[in-house]
Amino acid sequence: MHLDIYIYSSPLHTRFRGLTVRDGLLIHGPAGWGEASPFWDYDPQYSAAWLRAGIEAATIGYPDPVRDTIAVNVTVPATDPQRAYQIVRAGDCTTAKVKVGEPGQDLADDLSRVAAVRDALGPAGKIRIDVNGAWTVEQARDAIAALDRVASGLEYVEQPVADVEDLARVRRYASVPIAADESIRRASDPMRVKELAAADIVVVKNQPLGGVRSALAIAEEIGLPVVVSSALESSIGIRAGLAFAAALPKLNYACGLATSQLWVNDPTPNPFLPYGGQIRVRDVVPSSLPAPDPELAARWQERLDLMWEYANIDADYTLHTQAYESEGK
Repeated sequence: MHLDIYIYSSPLHTRFRGLTVRDGLLIHGPAGWGEASPFWDYDPQYSAAWLRAGIEAATIGYPDPVRDTIAVNVTVPATDPQRAYQIVRAGDCTTAKVKVGEPGQDLADDLSRVAAVRDALGPAGKIRIDVNGAWTVEQARDAIAALDRVASGLEYVEQPVADVEDLARVRRYASVPIAADESIRRASDPMRVKELAAADIVVVKNQPLGGVRSALAIAEEIGLPVVVSSALESSIGIRAGLAFAAALPKLNYACGLATSQLWVNDPTPNPFLPYGGQIRVRDVVPSSLPAPDPELAARWQERLDLMWEYANIDADYTLHTQAYESEGK
């Protein structure tokens, strides 16, 4: 089996996770398109799971869905209050996920951002915060209480601390539900979250877990409510997240799959954008891709070779470095 792989790159409207540009790989195979877009600070061994996820989509496709629309949240980066307000008002969602705990910022920054989001959503909207493990247990105790007050009630707090044992400690005293993210996707044993009763909810991304089927298996084994989230992918990668969410037996929370709103140039002509807080499950394909910068192409070629070794894929591939046009694909 031969796979054709292309490089994409797009600016972001707002800095997110320290990034102003997002790049990754789009994989074309017999079942269609998949994406592999591990962040650059991830090593090749961990990134191999992201490659397997993209190859699964391109060669096998997706499980049968049990729903055809997915409720989603607007994602608010760790930006200033004015920009946060604008993002929420333009997001067309009734739930907002707000990044807090950003390096170089303090709790006052987080409080003002969450207050702006509440103002933009109105009293009926739901607010969840994502800390990416930035706090200590002591910081979490104080910050969660303060942010809960400003938000007029938080839906949940995602990964307030990095360590799963500490996550369990925070959950024991927190009056707000606790969600695990990195304790699932970055853990050698994601079942520790269940064993320690460390979370009320799990946030699951399919790429870091090796694909939709692997993510479904882990979600079933953990047995906690699932929020499916994007890894800031293009709409090709979001399609896999939607397939994951569509195949879950139960889906009680809005999912973090509206991150195409953060992109300037999605590679698909009709990116996944929410309407009334919902995204319809459908197929998408890239229309065209410019030739990547030679330096970026060389970096991806080196990285892809290493990822491929760890992924142990029974196939060969061509990494294309010329412009891509959709005709004939």
